[in-house]
Amino acid sequence: SRETIYDGKKPKPGDLIEVKCGVYKHWIVYIGEDNVVHFGGIGESSLQGTIKKEKLKDVVKDGKWKINNFLDQKYQPRKDDDIVKEACARVGSSLTYDVLGYNCEHFATELRYGKPECRQVDKNHKALHKNKNVKNINKRLKKIITKYRKNEKK
Repeated sequence: SRETIYDGKKPKPGDLIEVKCGVYKHWIVYIGEDNVVHFGGIGESSLQGTIKKEKLKDVVKDGKWKINNFLDQKYQPRKDDDIVKEACARVGSSLTYDVLGYNCEHFATELRYGKPECRQVDKNHKALHKNKNVKNINKRLKKIITKYRKNEKK
C-alpha cells in the first residue's frame, strides 16, 4: 500500500501526528506501513476509551494533519522500536478519558517521550483549576462527543 505523505514528508515510526478535528486536535502515533495507534473510541454512555490500531487515512479522513514532534527540543524521544512495541502492546486496552488528566495528547506524548504531556491543557491547567466549573468539563465533553456522533451518522 502507498504510504501517506504530508508536506513532502513521509511519517516515520514513532512520529506524533496532530489531526485537526474541528475545534480540537486529535493526537496519534505513527507505527509504520500507514498504521497508527491512538486513544479513541470513547463510548456514548461513558468516557471509557480504547487504544486502537488503524490506518492513518481512516483516522484522518478528510481532516488536516501534520507530523508534530513538538517536544523533541524538551525531551529525548524514546527509540522508535520501543515506541512502536509499546504502542502495539497497548492496542485493545481500555482507559478512562479525562480531558484535563489524560487525553489522546497525553497518550501520544507518553509513548514518544515516556512522559504524558498535553500542551493545550498544561498551558491553562492552573487557570482551569481555579474555575469552579472545571468539574463539569468532562460532562460537557461527553455531550459534545455524543452530539458530534449523532450528526456524523446523518
